[in-house]
Amino acid sequence: MKLATLKDGTRDGQLVIVASDLKSAVMADHIAPTLQRALDDWGFIAPQLEDLYDELNNGRAKRTFEFDPKKCMSPLPRAYQWADGSAYVNHVELVRRARKADMPDSFWHDPLMYQGGSDDFIGPTDDVVLGSEDWGIDFEGEVAVITGDVPMGVRVNEAGAHIRLLMLVNDVSLRNLIPEELAKGFGFVQSKPASSFSPVAVTPDELGAAWAEGKVHLPLRATWNGVLVGQPNAGVDMVFNFPQLITHLAKTRNVRAGSIIGSGTVSNKDASKGYTCIAEKRCLETIATGEPKTPFMKFGDTIKLEMLDAQGKSIFGAINQQITELIETERRKNAR
Repeated sequence: MKLATLKDGTRDGQLVIVASDLKSAVMADHIAPTLQRALDDWGFIAPQLEDLYDELNNGRAKRTFEFDPKKCMSPLPRAYQWADGSAYVNHVELVRRARKADMPDSFWHDPLMYQGGSDDFIGPTDDVVLGSEDWGIDFEGEVAVITGDVPMGVRVNEAGAHIRLLMLVNDVSLRNLIPEELAKGFGFVQSKPASSFSPVAVTPDELGAAWAEGKVHLPLRATWNGVLVGQPNAGVDMVFNFPQLITHLAKTRNVRAGSIIGSGTVSNKDASKGYTCIAEKRCLETIATGEPKTPFMKFGDTIKLEMLDAQGKSIFGAINQQITELIETERRKNAR
């Protein structure tokens, strides 16, 4: 099943069901007005959504319309929780090697995770609006899951059953603000602005054989200013799978329906697969030559993140965004 949220002038948007080929959609308001409402009573609501999804794919649904990602908010425009892991330890290792810092052995056994802002996500094709290029603007391509209710202390072999949906993520990072923030010893705030998610969230069964062992075994394509810069496989070199990340988060707390958990930057040890964040490319350059050469993003730059199935068809739709200056955005608003 594929679900999306249309812009309707409210904070939480309107839940719609999207066809498997991403070409058409149908309103689901008579079943659940929002995705969060569906997640809150998934056992009762999901079967009804599935029936409508089948009708849509078989040409029996009424009042269908063309699906347009530009009219979408993130599937969850705001969420009760956004916790981002760092499951691709190769990425962490490269960052530390570039800084000539030791890699703690615990990083291979105990996941890194931070709590991000979840009150205001960016739509999948909306501009990423920021105040300064000097902040070191970077994209980060990730996979994420949305959970149902997860009990505190859940075991790894039980955690996967609480995964409801999967999405792609652009976890926007401001690299030049990170060092001073982390030096305070209290985590990210200003250096992690609003993240954005794919137009469509999908149930795990939509991935077929690509969903195995709590991982998505498909390449994540990152296209920067029209140039493909990376397509690492999300199922390769993922040290901690999603059940392990869920278990980590739920060790001391209940995790409620509508919580989003990210994989961290998708990264392969095989450097020929490219990169899904600029920082990783810069780390490789620093290791090789002593200094980074690739600049961070500038205003006007674009980033596209997408995952294709074995037949070359988009699964989640594409995150397709432009970096825009805050002053310019305000000027355009005032000109309307």
